[in-house]
Amino acid sequence: MAVDLAQKAQNFTNRGRQALETGRYELAVDMLMEAVAAAPDVLETRKLLRAAQIANFRKNGKAGFGAKLGYMMARQKIAALVKKGKAAEAMAEAEKLLSQNPLDADNIEAAVKAAEAAGKADHAAISVEAAYECSNKDPALLERVATYYTMANRWDKARDAYQKLAALKPGDQRILQLLKNTEARATMNAGWEQSVGKKGGFQNLIANKEQAAKLDAANKAVVTGDDAEALIQEKLKQIEAEPKNMNARRALARIYIQGKRYYEAIDVLQQAIAASGTMDPELDRMLSQTKVQYYDQQIEALRAEGREEEAVNLEGEKNQFVFDDLAQRVERYPNDLHLRFELGKQYYTYGYYDEALTHLQLAQKSPKDRLWALYYLAMCFLAQGQADMGVMQLETARDAIPTMDELKKNVVYQLGLCAESAGDLEKAYQYYKDVYSSDVGFQDLSERMLAVSQALKQKQQG
Repeated sequence: MAVDLAQKAQNFTNRGRQALETGRYELAVDMLMEAVAAAPDVLETRKLLRAAQIANFRKNGKAGFGAKLGYMMARQKIAALVKKGKAAEAMAEAEKLLSQNPLDADNIEAAVKAAEAAGKADHAAISVEAAYECSNKDPALLERVATYYTMANRWDKARDAYQKLAALKPGDQRILQLLKNTEARATMNAGWEQSVGKKGGFQNLIANKEQAAKLDAANKAVVTGDDAEALIQEKLKQIEAEPKNMNARRALARIYIQGKRYYEAIDVLQQAIAASGTMDPELDRMLSQTKVQYYDQQIEALRAEGREEEAVNLEGEKNQFVFDDLAQRVERYPNDLHLRFELGKQYYTYGYYDEALTHLQLAQKSPKDRLWALYYLAMCFLAQGQADMGVMQLETARDAIPTMDELKKNVVYQLGLCAESAGDLEKAYQYYKDVYSSDVGFQDLSERMLAVSQALKQKQQG
């Protein structure tokens, strides 16, 4: 029987590949869907299917309101199957959904969760990577690719993904550290494979100790003392020789930042932006973060000297800078959904709820920020007295978060407040209890549970 299935899968794969190569994309999708159904674990077949789905959608696909409603219902079905432990069925349904639209972020998310539930990190990565290749270098999708290859211990693939991501986000220390980690694992694996059984193989891996020492100094998470000064001089010489070398300028700025020499880092970054001659969102972001760090450093120094009034005034200036800077960067990079999310939070903080809703609704399209965006959308609706809309956003976020993390605690707590405000004390108590079981010290939860419990007793006695 297994042999028959394998042969069937191969036949459908061959026909699907031929249809794809000759531009008959709809037929290719049909054939490759059959192949995947017969042999769901074959990675290459699923890659071909994803290519066919994307090609077919680009040629024939539409995403009107009716289609989007259908996607939503399909995603709900997939989520229900995952929740019931039917991961294989969820993956099959996810393929049907991706055949309708393989480039929709929420559809991709549903397919990824189904593959994750089935323990197939490689299959999850295919969906994300295929979409990334068609998404104008979306950093959020690319990071997910790297994450899934890491989960699968495919260090060379993870390294390649982090290298691309570092090129998109060169100032991001977290990404650079992940790149270093995966480079180390990839090099160790490759080096071990090449050196096994060879005379002097291991020694070859550690040859040229002077160069290795320089690389080690450059790759430290925090460079200090003589190492820092040596690297600063090296980067200054490099910049003088190559004024357009943005990587050298970024590296110099990072060394200054690590040493908390924020003023010098700001000067380097401003010069880099001027020298680049083009808009660079990562240099912009790095400059903004460094200015905030410089503000914080000055505020801390004022407080240490007991100059509280000046510290408060400077804190107000910092807050105004953060708001204005975000607004300006959103104007420069209107498609950056994370910036939209951050600006939406700022508008919410200062009570501009309509403006916040505009940006947060767009930020929902970002897989990275979607759930927090839902939470802040809910908070905006609640602040405007639209409790039904707020509860809807909160329930959507709650159902999408698998564990009681910090976000889910906030979401469920707010649902409790809404239920209590509506007079449904039983439901409110249950929400509070769900959070309490995970974090007994969360906000004013203990007092609220006691008050609701007493109100329920009085209600029963009355």
